[in-house]
Amino acid sequence: MEPLARKTFNAGFTDAKYQQFLTRLNSGLQNPVPFRVAETPVFLTKDFTDRLIEAGNNIIDTIIQPGFKELTERSIPDKWRVANENVHPHFIALDFGVCKNDEGQIVPKLIELQGFPSLYGFQVNLGDVYRETFGINGKETIYFNGLEKDTYLQLLKKTILGPYQPHEVVLMDVNAPDQKTAVDFYITSQYLGIPVVSLSDLEQQGNQLFYDADGEKKRIKRIYNRLIFDEIDGDPDIFNRVVDIRQPLDVEWITHPNWFYRISKFTMPYLSGDYVPRTQFLHEIGQIPADLENYVLKPLFSFAGQGVIIDVTENDIINITDPENWILQQKVNYEPVIQAPDGGVKAEIRLLYLWPDDENRPTLAINLARLSRGKMIGVRYNKDFDWVGGTIAFIPC
Repeated sequence: MEPLARKTFNAGFTDAKYQQFLTRLNSGLQNPVPFRVAETPVFLTKDFTDRLIEAGNNIIDTIIQPGFKELTERSIPDKWRVANENVHPHFIALDFGVCKNDEGQIVPKLIELQGFPSLYGFQVNLGDVYRETFGINGKETIYFNGLEKDTYLQLLKKTILGPYQPHEVVLMDVNAPDQKTAVDFYITSQYLGIPVVSLSDLEQQGNQLFYDADGEKKRIKRIYNRLIFDEIDGDPDIFNRVVDIRQPLDVEWITHPNWFYRISKFTMPYLSGDYVPRTQFLHEIGQIPADLENYVLKPLFSFAGQGVIIDVTENDIINITDPENWILQQKVNYEPVIQAPDGGVKAEIRLLYLWPDDENRPTLAINLARLSRGKMIGVRYNKDFDWVGGTIAFIPC
């Protein structure tokens, strides 16, 4: 972490300034941000940033290789397979823990990855408000590959809209206004001019989809998909009440729901390198490791950390009835590198890529960061702590 930037930030920090930051962040929103936003951004050194970029490039190389679709075909549950899959995903998110290696160097270690959108709109606003409130200098940026705010938004628009007009593209989630990420939906809507709709708002005529815009039916050409099927898995009759989006429809997906499964924990056993913890499908391990305290057990088909077993025992492994749907992964030990007023805080950096239709490779564009004092990153592990929550990383220009 960049020591001078940290020292300068901490010296100027006050609780009053943090409250001012939150007020600015919530200004103009339909509802206040529903998740905790940390008191501080992350300040990365050039060396660590270069390691992050290298680690990301290595993983992207695997994803774009010929045969990746065939390799990940088993990842898609039959009941959630959707027709008309795109050639490639339009969004890739790679989560790296900030760790220390055996040589004492601070390095990124891959935690998870997803072929699904993240807070691509909210992070722009978050970076702006941190900079304005805390006076962060212009020598540091939240963007990669020479992007600035205007060029980033152009790339985001190109990725999501493509050749279509904003009214022909909808941002869709199961119950969009009630989602914790709804703040990102509406900021994205402001940036791109696209409507935000819920699954129940979709209307089908033949194989075409429509939505209502002030009493006028508008044809949907593209869906910017924010729906995760886990959220409707407990409602087996849902497609008797709403449009069954799994069927062949005359609509494009940005990004297609199948990519949520292809680029996920399922991909981890196929990755290798200095920045990837050793990971195996549970049904493929020859012998249970003697040092299980150094491993974590994860279900393939869950999200937001649900079902993860941190303190693994041999009985945990023996009692799993579907080992082909679990991975055993070497535990990643976060290093508390963020200096808060009362001690160290752990950090995770999410690299966010955009991949428009006409490009051969995704572009690393922006980032998201999360701070933690608990056993894991996430709200449920960080209750009653401060200097934790969602944030963003500034890197040297």
